Amino acid sequence: VGCGDIGLRVAQALPARVRLLALTSSVQRTLELRQRGITPLAGNLDAPETLRRLAGLAHRVVHLAPPPDEGWLDPRSRALTRALALRARPSTLVYGSTSGVYGDCQGEIATETRATHADTTRAKRRIDAENAVRFFGRASGVRSSILRIPGIYAPDRPNGTPQARLLKGTPVLQAADDVYTNHIHADDLARACVAALWRARAQRIYNVNDDGCFKMGDYFDLAADLYGLPRPPRVPRSTASAQLPLMLLSFMSESRRMDNTRLKHELRVRLRYPTVAQGLLTPGHS
Repeated sequence: VGCGDIGLRVAQALPARVRLLALTSSVQRTLELRQRGITPLAGNLDAPETLRRLAGLAHRVVHLAPPPDEGWLDPRSRALTRALALRARPSTLVYGSTSGVYGDCQGEIATETRATHADTTRAKRRIDAENAVRFFGRASGVRSSILRIPGIYAPDRPNGTPQARLLKGTPVLQAADDVYTNHIHADDLARACVAALWRARAQRIYNVNDDGCFKMGDYFDLAADLYGLPRPPRVPRSTASAQLPLMLLSFMSESRRMDNTRLKHELRVRLRYPTVAQGLLTPGHS
């Protein structure tokens, strides 16, 4: 459910014997899904009456669809869990959430036991989605789990590297004002989704991030060096609001270092790209 770039990578990472189904509201996508060996199911999370056909079809479900762009709640996740509860329920449900639910940790380490403290309505909608998934798991006995995901990158993902931003010369914060940021390669995220389908514990939360511990400016400096581009200019936070878009500023207002112990010990995911230094290069770069 929510079969975009990550959903397609999840499908590719699953064993060939697995029968794959994907919910889609786009007629144009049905051919692409079929070509990838995925059976398309017509339905729309914003139209709950179209989801009844999902009931009883799947043994394991990966839910990667984002909430709507407005409001404080996520009616999509609630509609999905209601549909899954109608008939023979799946054995597992994995939901892809966001690390934004932690809010600003002021550079402290964020483990999965840390209380959520969302600072944006975008992250608050994710908390509502998490609550819906966990309530569904408790009420139905379905082994439900939450993956908290930071910045996703990959050279073969649309806008999956900072290269375009570096070419624009977009500033980053000066070192004294900078924030810690976390990342995960798209392929490692897909493998984490697959591992969670079989290995996640019931009602368990997992941080899905690599081993890197970068401040945002250092991340862009590293990428610039890898790509042979100029490092971005540094600006103080006091002037950043006049030079940067609001969405980017919101990311620069939160600082945390995510702990991935559960990912590696419980889900037994062995990262192919432990840091961005291994994962950022495209085949065309040396």
